[in-house]
Amino acid sequence: MANGVHQFTMKTIDGTDKPLADYEGKVLLVVNVASQCGLTPQYKSLEAISRKYAGKAFAVLGFPANDFGAQEPGTEAQIKEFCSTKYDVTFPMFAKITVKGASKHPLYAYLTSNAAPAGEVTWNFGKFLVGKDGKVIKRFDPQVAPDAPEVLAAIEAAL
Repeated sequence: MANGVHQFTMKTIDGTDKPLADYEGKVLLVVNVASQCGLTPQYKSLEAISRKYAGKAFAVLGFPANDFGAQEPGTEAQIKEFCSTKYDVTFPMFAKITVKGASKHPLYAYLTSNAAPAGEVTWNFGKFLVGKDGKVIKRFDPQVAPDAPEVLAAIEAAL
């Protein structure tokens, strides 16, 4: 079992390999996203906090997943187009992965087993705050807005 997210290499939405070790020393907000969900407007606040903390050691990482109600049916190209045209997303987006169940990606196996509370992601837009050392600091439910006071306070404390 990995001892931090920096051990994983993920495919970007453009299909290139991206070692998460590249984010060592940064606080991360890792989010499973979907384009056709009632929570999809959270892209707007995810982008806003990405820009707010752009000058600091912080990054939002978006991981599209089609695990809940088939709400992310598109290809990577379609997802990228949607995110950039509808929400002006500039934070790093990755290739579609599975975030729950027996075939969940090892990154999410790590996140869900090392967060408090541990357990499966319950819906789109689950959020994991990861410290500069690559370890999970805090977990936020999908319904908690990315710019909610408790999320911002946790990000600022981690920075």
